[in-house]
Amino acid sequence: MTGIFASPLYFPLRQWLVDLPSSPDVGAIAALAEAHPRFANGRRIRFAPPCADGLAYESRIWAQGMVETRPDNWHDWFNALVWLSFPQTKVAISARHVQAMQAPGALRGQERDALTHFDECGVLVLSSNPLLLDLLRNFEWKALFVTHRAEVERDMRFVVFGHATYEALLQPFRGLTAKALLLPVEADWLCQAPDADWIVAVDRLLAAKIEQGEPDSPQALQPLPLLGIPGVVPENEDPAYYDDTWQFRPGRRSTKKAA
Repeated sequence: MTGIFASPLYFPLRQWLVDLPSSPDVGAIAALAEAHPRFANGRRIRFAPPCADGLAYESRIWAQGMVETRPDNWHDWFNALVWLSFPQTKVAISARHVQAMQAPGALRGQERDALTHFDECGVLVLSSNPLLLDLLRNFEWKALFVTHRAEVERDMRFVVFGHATYEALLQPFRGLTAKALLLPVEADWLCQAPDADWIVAVDRLLAAKIEQGEPDSPQALQPLPLLGIPGVVPENEDPAYYDDTWQFRPGRRSTKKAA
């Protein structure tokens, strides 16, 4: 695909983007939702303009199936596309929000902050290679993306989930960073073509992790500079690209290790 959706990181949404206009169109999203129904708490999901009914955003989804969607708004448009692509995960996130809100004396708390971070800026990293996951955890960017580049291309998959991140990819900028949830998988996960059926399987896997309580705090999510992923920008073919320590920072874990 060419144009504004050319980034390879848009692949989870590709099945919808090929049939959509190149600007936010609530009518087109509504038509997709009609043709491909999604449900939360037994309510059919619909995308509608914000309303002043006193309900919190997540409570409205759970009580009415309504996802607030502002017209001509990229952020909300991508949120709707993520609902279509990863419905089980979206439902799992909403359920945990509602459960946390209903707890006696409930405050916002780290759990809901973590869920919001992942919902907005999350990326799922799948790998069958423990070494690669450890390098990512320890902010060893040059070792990961240069020394072990071939293994990354073979043994890792990066699946963007956060709708704010999809919006940012319209005009990617130096330092664009997502919040990663790292999942070890068997090698056969990485041999499959990343088609619509594979996305459904990933959605099921990710929803299960959310239901099990991951992530439980913002610190459980790993910062990941997206422009360092092989193939995302042509500049990262040059090993010197990763010498930019403003973009590829050593991070909190490796700083402590060095100390």
